[in-house]
Amino acid sequence: MSRKKEVLINVSPGETRVALIEDGRLSEVIYDRARPDDDAPSACRLESHVNSIVLGRVTRVLPGVQAAFVEIGLERAGFLSAREARRIAVDYMGEEPNSRVPPISELVREGDEVLVQIIKDPIGDKGARLTAGPTLPGRHVVMVPNSNLAALSRRIEDEADRERLLAVIARLQQRGRDQGIQSGFIARTAALDATEHELEEDADRLWQQWREITERRAKASPPTHLHRNLGILALTLRDHVDRDTIRVLIDDAAAFAEAKRYAQSVLPDLAGRIELYQDRSPLFHLYNVEDEIDQSMEGRASLPSGGWITVETTEAMTSIDVNSGSLEAGCLAETALRTNVEAAHEIARQLRLRGIGGLIVADFIHLETPECVEKVMAVLRAAFANDRTPVQITEMSEFGLVEITRKRVREPLGRLLTGPCPTCRGQGRMRSAGTVANDVLRRVQAEAQAAPGRAIRVRVAPEVGAWITARSHSVLEPLRERVGQNLRVDVIRHYARERFDVEAVREPA
Repeated sequence: MSRKKEVLINVSPGETRVALIEDGRLSEVIYDRARPDDDAPSACRLESHVNSIVLGRVTRVLPGVQAAFVEIGLERAGFLSAREARRIAVDYMGEEPNSRVPPISELVREGDEVLVQIIKDPIGDKGARLTAGPTLPGRHVVMVPNSNLAALSRRIEDEADRERLLAVIARLQQRGRDQGIQSGFIARTAALDATEHELEEDADRLWQQWREITERRAKASPPTHLHRNLGILALTLRDHVDRDTIRVLIDDAAAFAEAKRYAQSVLPDLAGRIELYQDRSPLFHLYNVEDEIDQSMEGRASLPSGGWITVETTEAMTSIDVNSGSLEAGCLAETALRTNVEAAHEIARQLRLRGIGGLIVADFIHLETPECVEKVMAVLRAAFANDRTPVQITEMSEFGLVEITRKRVREPLGRLLTGPCPTCRGQGRMRSAGTVANDVLRRVQAEAQAAPGRAIRVRVAPEVGAWITARSHSVLEPLRERVGQNLRVDVIRHYARERFDVEAVREPA
């Protein structure tokens, strides 16, 4: 089913935020937050490391769990399971992967150099997940070096489309062999609308990237990042802008110019849909995005007919409870069905919006007939159809329970935007110093716009001031240049973390 999609990109000195809007409602929000000045080798952004390719060094081999730890240049070592390491043996033996996974001790030893790719960012106290079978994603295809793989996105279901794209992949592979490159390909959903020439251009770019990675590897010592993920602007355009996207709004002139350059190079047919947002009202006031983000921090999400779902996440799992609230839709069975159908839509939306992964158990209101159960399950499966993150759903039990697994790909929004509460010894959570600091920075820009020429005075809590000071070069100085006004940040020792003041004042003559 076609959807009306919009992408809103809000750029501020401390972070870039991407809001994905589908049919007028916020479906997902992505954050790219600045890191401390002394921790940013080339750019101030703390970008996701997923898809980065690293020449690492094995630091520990754990036969008991069939895995190894690999030094990859991040704070914590990465985790390489035997299943993800078996490509090392496959490449060495010249065999195709099979069902047998060799023991980890046969694949790597402590001190070995290994070429790995990050497939999952560090989450909490866990290091990044790694694979020894790197891939390079493009706009239309994903390239698999040193492979004969020919595969398609699971969303490409039409048999005629599948046959056509597999034939194109075969020709791309032959084109690569003619250039001395052995590679497999996976056609992404975007390949459906691409010409064969566009697929060839995509493959050419990926082959060139792989040549550059190979050249860097020959000169590198571990741990070295040989290939980094795209920045958030390019990544958003590549992965989230498609034929259903009616516009991309960006509220920063420099970011707008960067996005236009990337689009004209990689997806010229969509470049005309990128617009510079210049209204005085903040971009994220459209579609109440700010309010939606705040509400996603709450445990309850409302349903259209008066019911609600309650979402509670622990270290082990997320539980969701469905409540009918004030809804009275005729008989009890009709009330249960209507509430469950609305809940099925909202559960899929909230999991995606909140970035929740792992095991989820949803407790639906009891349904009387198998027909009602199947209707709710059909709605639930359809609601997850547009989720790019892999999801598996079990059938509903006789108690109304449905188990859902959603792959963990990044920190949940709640953990990104909040931190442990210092007064209750970590039993609760409150907005983190970085989240408050970025609210302050946005308020400074709004105050400067409303009162041009006046000095801006900011008062913040100590930990918020420390967050800003640690990013003086990458955040504070660009902010002063952007607002063009006298800006002073004062730390008030007795301020609680979430308290701050921003005001425009007349400077003395």
